[in-house]
Order: sequence, then C-alpha cells, then structure tokens
Amino acid sequence: MTDDATQIRTLITDWAAAVHRGDLDGVMADHTEDLVMYDVPPPHAGIHGLDAYRATWPPFFDWQAQGACFDIDTLDITAGTDVAYAHALLRCGTPEEFAAYPSLRLRLTFGLRKERGRWLVAHEHHSFPHD
Repeated sequence: MTDDATQIRTLITDWAAAVHRGDLDGVMADHTEDLVMYDVPPPHAGIHGLDAYRATWPPFFDWQAQGACFDIDTLDITAGTDVAYAHALLRCGTPEEFAAYPSLRLRLTFGLRKERGRWLVAHEHHSFPHD
C-alpha cells in the first residue's frame, strides 16, 4: 500500500471512529470548504459546504445513541498524485435492523484531493441498496 493510501485509510477510519463516538469536530476534520455530500436522508440534491455538512450530523448522532452501530466492513482506496477515491461498506444500523436484515450495509464513497500535502474529502456519498 502506498503512503498516500495509508494516509487516506487513516483519515477514513478516524472519521468513522468519530462518527461512532458522536464527535462532531472529529467528523468535520479533513473535509474541504466546498465539500459536496449526497446522503441517505433528504435533500436528495445533496448538501454543499461545511456548514450544511455540519448540520446533517446531530440528528444522526441522536439516532445512533439509541444503540446503532457504525463500523467499517470493507474499505478500498485508489490514490493518484493529487486526487483519490475510496469506497467502503459499513455496518450502520440498530440491532433490530440487523436481526431483520443481517447483510444490510451502508455504501460509502469518498472523493479526495490533496491540498498543500494533506488529503481532504471533497465528495462524500452515503447510500443503502434499494430492494
């Protein structure tokens, strides 16, 4: 694994751990000012910018505090010189949801760019399969 891929893996696993802890500052770290995110809940046209991104997390943390997990199952990274992408599957749900749907996984895609030698998330996409 390249040094860039290792740095990106650390960035993403740290981000996921911050999500799991409900640590908003940790979730916000390592994102570009012009971030675009497509998430499971509306708005389906996505959110743009860090302020809008920040506003999406408190309701998720409230839901997660009721016993939901947020754990990376798989993570693959492709890194170029100054752009990269990563895709992952995460266990994201409550014990009741996993009892009903044991294979349920959240799909996650990150688009990253290197700015001043530091990898930052510029695009984030979360989705569940539609059965």
